[in-house]
Amino acid sequence: MTDHPRLSSLAHGGGCGCKLDPEVLRKLLADQPAAGPFERLLVGNETADDAAVWELEDGTCIIATTDFFTPMVDDPRDFGRIAATNAISDVYAMGGRPLLALAILGMPVGKIAPEVVAKILRGGAETCGEAGIPVAGGHSIDTPEPIYGLAVIGTCRREAVRRNADARAGDVLILTKPIGVGVYSAAIKREALDEAAYRDFVGTTTRLNRVGTDLATDPAVHAMTDVTGFGVLGHGLELARGAGLTLVLDAEALPLLPRAAELAREGFVTGASHRNWTAFGADVDLPADLPDWRRHLLTDPQTSGGLLVSCAPEAAEGILARIQGAGYGEASIIGRMEEGAPRIRVEG
Repeated sequence: MTDHPRLSSLAHGGGCGCKLDPEVLRKLLADQPAAGPFERLLVGNETADDAAVWELEDGTCIIATTDFFTPMVDDPRDFGRIAATNAISDVYAMGGRPLLALAILGMPVGKIAPEVVAKILRGGAETCGEAGIPVAGGHSIDTPEPIYGLAVIGTCRREAVRRNADARAGDVLILTKPIGVGVYSAAIKREALDEAAYRDFVGTTTRLNRVGTDLATDPAVHAMTDVTGFGVLGHGLELARGAGLTLVLDAEALPLLPRAAELAREGFVTGASHRNWTAFGADVDLPADLPDWRRHLLTDPQTSGGLLVSCAPEAAEGILARIQGAGYGEASIIGRMEEGAPRIRVEG
């Protein structure tokens, strides 16, 4: 028993599933002014990439990102750890190394005890410590729903920057973490997830994507992005649009959390999964016999998901072995990039 409300009960959504509808976001950004002709801004908002990148005079680049969301779990420490892992991931996805973080905190004053909020902050700081960075400050406000996340600053050399728009025809695609975080979140919300599955859930969502820093030193790795709220289809489509190529996805090759297929079949699907499909389903070709539950997993919003890595085909098996050897045992080859219109073709 706890002496505070379930954190997940205080939020209308949770994790990266509470992102804005991707189609709404595209329309909002379409009317915004471009970042401008700043010579040292290597990555801005033109390709929906994971973070901004600014080059300094000596070829060193500064990576800047921010990410925050409402709780998808009830344990405050776990919420802090997951949110911090998710925010830091953007730096790894660009090929960088994190330097420091600033906390972003919104809490409904009077609904959550201060000691619970402290546990959220400690959880985030714990993950930052694991990444080797300090929480150097932050900002807090009174909000109707709990919100926590980080602004993260990182660095890399210019040659190590990995955008989501630089995939090449013939590239092989590797996903480093299993899919299914969204359906697990839906089960948590309905108190239908057992302890073993919850441990799997926390294990994957608190695993830092630090392998991205290493992968960026390999010239055979052409592009990277992390798979979060828009699911593997949404973030894969960003990869395809950025490169002007067709992404061919093997649905049966996707690594899944142990109970993901079972839960999806039983209807534990988030509203974000449906919104994702509505937003970009027109740019996806599906097999006629693909079951609905598998399609739901393709659009399943991932909180603190894995890296989607586009690499040269001759190097793919070696890169996959490196990723698995670095502690991402479920990493799998899930598709390829082909010449063609910027869309996704699902096979399997």
